[in-house]
Amino acid sequence: MSESTKAARLAEPPPPVPVRPRFRADLVTVGVTLVVIAAATAVGVYYNRPGSGVVIYAFAPPLFAHWLPHAGPGSVFAVVIAAGVVLYGPTLAARLRWRRALLAGYLASLAWIFSLAMVDGWTRGFAGRLTTPQEYLHEVPGITDIPRFLREFSSRILDFQPNSWTTHVSGHPPGATLAFVWLDRLGLHGGAWASTAVVLVAALVAVAVPATIALLGSSDAARTALPFAVLSPGAVWLGVSADGLFAGVTATGIALLALASVGFRERRAYAWPTALAAGILLGFGIFLSYGLVLLGLVALAVAVLGRQWRAAAAAVLGASAVVAAFALAGFWWLDGYHLVVERYYQGVAVVRPYSYWVWADLAAVAVACGPAVVAAARRGVASAVFLPSRRTLLRDPVLLIVVAAVLTIVFADSSGLSKAEVERIWLPFGAWLIPATALLPAGHRRWWLAGQAVVALAVNHLLLTNW
Repeated sequence: MSESTKAARLAEPPPPVPVRPRFRADLVTVGVTLVVIAAATAVGVYYNRPGSGVVIYAFAPPLFAHWLPHAGPGSVFAVVIAAGVVLYGPTLAARLRWRRALLAGYLASLAWIFSLAMVDGWTRGFAGRLTTPQEYLHEVPGITDIPRFLREFSSRILDFQPNSWTTHVSGHPPGATLAFVWLDRLGLHGGAWASTAVVLVAALVAVAVPATIALLGSSDAARTALPFAVLSPGAVWLGVSADGLFAGVTATGIALLALASVGFRERRAYAWPTALAAGILLGFGIFLSYGLVLLGLVALAVAVLGRQWRAAAAAVLGASAVVAAFALAGFWWLDGYHLVVERYYQGVAVVRPYSYWVWADLAAVAVACGPAVVAAARRGVASAVFLPSRRTLLRDPVLLIVVAAVLTIVFADSSGLSKAEVERIWLPFGAWLIPATALLPAGHRRWWLAGQAVVALAVNHLLLTNW
């Protein structure tokens, strides 16, 4: 062989890595996940039998729902929307101008969430969701003095006293209830307006997550992830649970942090106010749900990727202002947190076994994330673990954010403070696993999207979810 021939061969790019072995690993991952879900179902059914002596308080384990095969006004629309996203979503996400793609994603997400809610009907699936005795709206009419509400909030967290807050109000910081009080003060009374506000904010997840990835320099990955952000099985709980509101608020805050990093890098006038707004939203997020403090890991990942300390500093300043405002009004976050842990073990948490839920919770969140995200997250974690350089990880938006999201779920799961119902509670965490779908092979993405849709449709038509 001549020297020129050797040089030509050396100059050739290496052969592509075969997709089949990694695809096989994807299928194995999904298969193992299905086994875990089946095991969680079987063990849960066993525990639910009379005389078992074990109470899990979940009647369609591992989900907090009831077995009730049904269809409704939204069924046909949900199937049509799912088919449209599967067939045309990837192409439109790749070809449209980015802002138009995000707008289309937001509108498609709204339609998907609402159609799934309407499978259960207008009252049961939408307007009546937030009006039950355990929900926030139950307390709204009695809150006529907001300063007094904040001052006395902690004193009413514990159960078994005449003025205890209802389940969801007591289980969250006052910001969650305040959101619905403010809505009521604007004249938007009742369950239909509250559910509308929740869905409008929850659909922002489909914009904020891919926008964050694009702002951090991975525009192709963002376009790939956009249809998956729309067609998420988590939409079953985004419409309508307050956790959908929490997911939308915090995802928007993280996206603004990424935007502020770009602003500082390019010396734009919007940099400082955007960073402050990001901090205010994220700071308010921990007053929506105590567990959302764990999203600090994702925010930290975005700050590292953005490489602009001024953006991070301004965001911390904004978040600190929110904490200070609540403290001055009479509510100290740590006091509320310790009391809510005590309240948690005054209820079903004292009987729900940690030995079951510590792994059944992972099965529940896998259902809410869907098979595509489960397979993609495996790819993301494996890629991060086997990277030759940690510096590469710190510069890859998809890998670092996915690793941060996995850690939030691991920490939340090991805490034992979310035994059951995590399919909705961890919606703000699961949203940040969606970028991993950019790691799925291009030729298989429509099949994975179809799998996402099938899971959502199956859950919503076979089960009646409680929240």
